[in-house]
Amino acid sequence: MRMSSPTRLILSEAQRRVVQHLRIHGPTARVHLAQTLGINPATLTRITQQLADMQLVEDIPTNSETGRGRPTIPVAIAGDGGWSVGATVHPGWLELVAIDFRGEILFEDTLPFTQNDPRVFARTVEARLRTLVAQRSFMRGRFLGLGVAVAGYAIDGDRNRRAVVDWIAPWDNIPLREVLGDVLGMPVWIENDAAAAALAEFYRPEIIRQHRSILVFFLGHGVGGGLIAERDLFSGEFHNAGEVGRLFPGSEPRPSGVDLLETLRRAGADVASLADLHGLLDPYRAVFDTWIARAAKQLTAATHSGVAWLDPGAVVISGALPQSVLDRLAAQVTEHCNRLFSGLRAPTPHIYASRLGSKAVVLGAALAPLHDVLESRR
Repeated sequence: MRMSSPTRLILSEAQRRVVQHLRIHGPTARVHLAQTLGINPATLTRITQQLADMQLVEDIPTNSETGRGRPTIPVAIAGDGGWSVGATVHPGWLELVAIDFRGEILFEDTLPFTQNDPRVFARTVEARLRTLVAQRSFMRGRFLGLGVAVAGYAIDGDRNRRAVVDWIAPWDNIPLREVLGDVLGMPVWIENDAAAAALAEFYRPEIIRQHRSILVFFLGHGVGGGLIAERDLFSGEFHNAGEVGRLFPGSEPRPSGVDLLETLRRAGADVASLADLHGLLDPYRAVFDTWIARAAKQLTAATHSGVAWLDPGAVVISGALPQSVLDRLAAQVTEHCNRLFSGLRAPTPHIYASRLGSKAVVLGAALAPLHDVLESRR
């Protein structure tokens, strides 16, 4: 059984505005939608009917009543409108996640993967998806596409050619969208891993409902960043916005997972990967304390600069580190920034510790095809 080709979902400007409003604010009565969006009520009814016919929105019956005694039935994003998949490769394993049109996770999947050839990666993903399609009836609906998150920056302004980390050297400077797409038989979205994480963080309800712009630091094996500006992923002229790793040369201490691993090894810890960190939090508490204090100061400098340039509503410290480490980093960055921002009369951003962990990357990759539906620039 072969995967069906993705359906490119193209909405009119008015349809896009309705879907975007519902995704941000949740179920909303048509009368309030019309008022908020400045659309004639009859036109709004026609638009929501069109979206319902496409299975993108649905009515949510409630017991509330209008002043005239007629029920107010909010309209909401429908999960059956389509599904998409995100994929990324880690040292020794491959990660997949599928989400519905609401952005809710349908399934998560991991499998051992030791190859570094992108074509083998694509064949492995395709075979796994074929198996899952055969097993799961919900996956017979509209397939919107596959997003792939890659650790590496864009070369020559081409987001599909990346300068990648050593352990996936065969992915370096090749047309990834075409190479992966030819094997998979479908269009593919290629995104930097930290930028993908920024998408995932932005779509968290507590973020998207309060903020239009956010700055995200993703601490994994390296350190990267992602920017959401006016609810869109900001990639920059050369598709390398948020490439904050260059602020922290690899020859010097930096706020990255690899740096933390090396710091622990120098202290005598037997640690092979980031997955081992949880078991070392107590026996190497002093090492963690020192590293967190130093990394927080480094992230504060980057945050201070980012806030001055971007004016985000929020800063998110995300990554593959233990939750307690992210929490402490966010708390210390907040403390440092409060001193730096002291005396300013302008609003300053809230600094969050992510709750998505390393899953932010693959979830953001899965969100890329959905985000494309709402993207204002065509």
